[in-house]
Amino acid sequence: MAGRMIGSPDEDRLTPALWGTAAILTVGGFLSMFTSTVVTVALGTIAAGFRAPLGTAQWIATGYLLALAAMVPVSGWACRRFGTTRVWLVCVGLFAVFSALCAAAPSVEALIAFRVLQGAAGGLLVPAGQILFATMVGPKRLGRMMAVLSIPIYLAPVLGTLAGSVLAERFGVPWLFLVNVPLALLCLLLGRKRLPRERPVDTRPLDWRGLALTVTGLPLLVYGFAEAAPIASGAGAILLAVFVVTALRSPAPLLDLRLFRDRTFSSAAAVIFGMGIALFGAMIVLPLYYLDVRHESLVATGFLTAPLALGTVLALPLAGRLTDRIGGARVIFAGLIVTIIGTVPLALLTGSDDYWWLSAVQVVRGCGIGLTTTPALATGLVSVPKERISHAMPLFAMLQRIGGSFGTSVLTAVVAARLAAAPGSAAAVAGAHGWIAVITAIVLIPSWFLVRAEMSTKD
Repeated sequence: MAGRMIGSPDEDRLTPALWGTAAILTVGGFLSMFTSTVVTVALGTIAAGFRAPLGTAQWIATGYLLALAAMVPVSGWACRRFGTTRVWLVCVGLFAVFSALCAAAPSVEALIAFRVLQGAAGGLLVPAGQILFATMVGPKRLGRMMAVLSIPIYLAPVLGTLAGSVLAERFGVPWLFLVNVPLALLCLLLGRKRLPRERPVDTRPLDWRGLALTVTGLPLLVYGFAEAAPIASGAGAILLAVFVVTALRSPAPLLDLRLFRDRTFSSAAAVIFGMGIALFGAMIVLPLYYLDVRHESLVATGFLTAPLALGTVLALPLAGRLTDRIGGARVIFAGLIVTIIGTVPLALLTGSDDYWWLSAVQVVRGCGIGLTTTPALATGLVSVPKERISHAMPLFAMLQRIGGSFGTSVLTAVVAARLAAAPGSAAAVAGAHGWIAVITAIVLIPSWFLVRAEMSTKD
């Protein structure tokens, strides 16, 4: 393996070279997540600029998200076939190119096409970075280092919403995309210099049947949930079910579903899926309270919902250290309790709650999320052999996306229906948070299985 040494995966020490690698991969992951939100807040401006219907412009955001989802199952095979670092570097370069093309798009149709290509590059970028890092750091440093890579997931939506408003208003729509180019080029230059080079580990041909089923089934399922389209979601679920059957029979599947036979892995997967529902559903529901109940502006809503991300980011370093020191299972269980404590006050919302109180509640809830999601990922990977991490990471990412899409669609539909019946009613948002608290409590069940499995291993 060429490149700068970061130490043995069996080490416990966090070396400067390892921190440098983490910084490069974190910025790369941030680009993909940031771009998914920076455009959303400016869709009306983009539609007006191209004189296109808002329904057409919506595909600038939807096409990107669907491409992100479609590429996740492919990421593991691509990393095994071509080498993880090579895949990551190519995707960063393509991300810069497609960002520039988006900025120069002559029509809304061209912009949608370039956004789909940008999403495809971003969809490979995040899991490739996670796979590369997980194989390098080893189990003794996994919790702390995966916490670092998780920061973009929670910061990007907040920063993307705020930056999108400012860039579109003061600098123009092209800068929504051009802002990515210098960061991507910097990542590319530093990555070529510092990231380790590894040989491809699997030259077996691509599972084309599995590829066809997942790259159509997952986007259809995500789209069906997001757009409340039961035919699309049903078709996606059927295609993914067929993929499960074929993957279990295949000697070289696109994704190794036999990993779910391990109780620790399957319990961690259940936690990740459940928290996907609770986390991403709430990220949509709470802004509706500030926008539709308290009638705040979009920028003000961005600031008022930022404490959730702040609490999460503050808790991530502690979550990583505790996971590496005592194991992730008990950290996850405690994090779920804290998340419930931070969600219950939101289930009691009124139309006049003090903003400082709501900010404090969000910080608490964010801390609980930070103590839950990343330790679940690290705990699930600890029992996975190094050569199968490229199968495990995409599976976790798929479950989180499916859970997030399901939670977003269901909770948004519930709130929208109640707000339509009673405009400006805080009870609609409060009721949705009540369901989020219940879902989080249900996740305690698989997390308790993780605690028991971890304690039995140590005994």
